[in-house]
Formats: sequence, structure tokens, C-alpha cells
Amino acid sequence: MVDKGDYPPTRPAKKRLQTLAQAALNADVTVGQVDELLAGLSTTLADLNRSTDGLDATLARFNETITNIDELAPRLIAVVERMEGIVDRVERIVGIGEAVISPLSAAENTVRGVITAVRGRAGL
Repeated sequence: MVDKGDYPPTRPAKKRLQTLAQAALNADVTVGQVDELLAGLSTTLADLNRSTDGLDATLARFNETITNIDELAPRLIAVVERMEGIVDRVERIVGIGEAVISPLSAAENTVRGVITAVRGRAGL
């Protein structure tokens, strides 16, 4: 402090020492609080670092999975195309079977009709 003479009257030395001691104690408490805060922040950052490492590992596995799916897709498409070919062949076979059975079914219905008519006339 700059000495400005007697106006305003200066505080006694004891009072100034008490004020300075109190300011030093307050500063010490503040430094202690900042130390605690930094220690907590350090722990938080360490936890965040572990979480980030876990996320990195998860993203690496996810990337591998996507790569495997990309590699598998063409093979799956080939399987689907083969299955479609098989289904087409089965549909053709069923169509042929229906065409073959159709006259037999008509003949069966005709024979049943004749038998029913004969029974009706014979009274059976």
C-alpha cells in the first residue's frame, strides 16, 4: 500500500496483520477447495477415458460385424437366387402334375356320375 499520510487514519499494525492473516487463511482454504475439485475432476476424467476406450472397442467390433455382413451379402443373394430357381422348377412340376391329373379327375368324376346314375336306376 502507498502511504497517503494521516488521512484517512491508518489502521493499527495489529489490525492489518490480522486482516492479512485472515486473507492468507481464506486463500489457503480456497486452494484446498481447488485441490479437491481437481482431484474429483481427475477421477472423472479417468472414468471418461475408460468409457471412451470401451466405446472404441465396441465400435471396432461393430465395424467388424458390418464388414462381415458386407462380405456375406453377395453369398446370401446367390442363395436367394438359387432358391428362386428351385421354386420356379417346383411350380412347373406342380403345373405339369395338375395338367396330368386334370383328365384323370374329369374321368373319375364321369365314372362316379355313371355309377351314381346306375345305382339310382337300379335302386341300390
